[in-house]
Amino acid sequence: MKFTLITFLISVFCYFSNGKSSHDLITDIHKNPDDSLHVASTYPIKMGPVSEAYINEKRRKIDSFYNKNINSPYYSGGFIVVKNGRVLYEDYKGYANVKTGQKIDATTPIHLASVSKVLTCMAVLRLVQQDNLMLDEKVTDWLPKFPYKETTIRTLLNHRSGIQHYANFPALMKKRWDRRKILTNQDIFNLLVANKFRLKTPDDTHFDYCNTNYVILALIIEKATGLNYRQAMQELVFKPLGMKNTYVFNYETDRDTASKSYRGNTIFPWDQFDALYGDKNIYSTPRDLVKFDLGTYSSDFINPELLQQAYFGYSAGHVAKPIKDYGLGMRMRFLPPTGEKMIYHNGWWHGNNTSFVPVKKDTVTVVCLGNKYSNRPYSTLSMVSSLFYKKKTAIETPLPEGTEPEGAE
Repeated sequence: MKFTLITFLISVFCYFSNGKSSHDLITDIHKNPDDSLHVASTYPIKMGPVSEAYINEKRRKIDSFYNKNINSPYYSGGFIVVKNGRVLYEDYKGYANVKTGQKIDATTPIHLASVSKVLTCMAVLRLVQQDNLMLDEKVTDWLPKFPYKETTIRTLLNHRSGIQHYANFPALMKKRWDRRKILTNQDIFNLLVANKFRLKTPDDTHFDYCNTNYVILALIIEKATGLNYRQAMQELVFKPLGMKNTYVFNYETDRDTASKSYRGNTIFPWDQFDALYGDKNIYSTPRDLVKFDLGTYSSDFINPELLQQAYFGYSAGHVAKPIKDYGLGMRMRFLPPTGEKMIYHNGWWHGNNTSFVPVKKDTVTVVCLGNKYSNRPYSTLSMVSSLFYKKKTAIETPLPEGTEPEGAE
């Protein structure tokens, strides 16, 4: 399915007709104190006041859901629900490091797993906004040796490139694969160049969620900025939004200090894919992700029309009643019976299970980050669908303890 201007304009119209525009909102949350009750934006954003009646109603329902579906001895991490910068509910529990007794609190960065893709995508969009990149230019314009000539930046972002998953490289290369080597992003690129693995599908014909796409995007960010990915993310996203507790993991220097990930009380071992970034390896906090979401309401940070390209579904346009789709660095579900669109992204890497759900029509942000192997964070989607979309939809429900999530994010 090719992206067309007409389809995009229809999507933008529907999005803004269902939600509140910035002109409808009256309180400048840039001026809110960054205290236990508020998350302040670094950009001037007009948002309406939140009534005590609304806070009390939602808090009671969120508390009931949280304690039934997330809060348990099997959960370790941080959970927050915020509307217009006002915290409706927030809780932290468990340990960043069981051995040292370091507890998780509001300032503890946790591995975002594939929620990192949302931030990588934003860095790309900011570069497009600055006229440093174009979404539909070829990857070879930036990485000339890239072996797939039709692949564009857009089809990397929306997982329609068809390139092979790096997790499948060992099977593709068989005895030639070195399982002891800690791989870098450049190594992944070099392996693609050297082996020219057959595409799973031709470019821009099918959706196939693939971490390799975002490993390559990180290299493009480095080329476009002249900075390494860690520095580029600081300059493009983290610093502008005041995300002071967010950083890109450095395998060489951060292994001892980063929060651990667990199965039960056992630390997940490092593996040869743990140095890769772009697809994962951003560490952050629930409050910093709220700051990120608040930034998306400011045209000073990101152009609204450009942002809507991230929230447009690229792969289910031919389906009469789609269930799910993927935009640019953002998943979406279409809730029955009306097909109302909910955007989100989940993540899973080792013992880290994460969920980021921005409810744009209600200017609400829901974040659940976990560092103890469990699919409980994913149940936030069910909470959001029932509390903010008024549809009681069982999108994700907790599995029995001891079972594992299906498929890595």
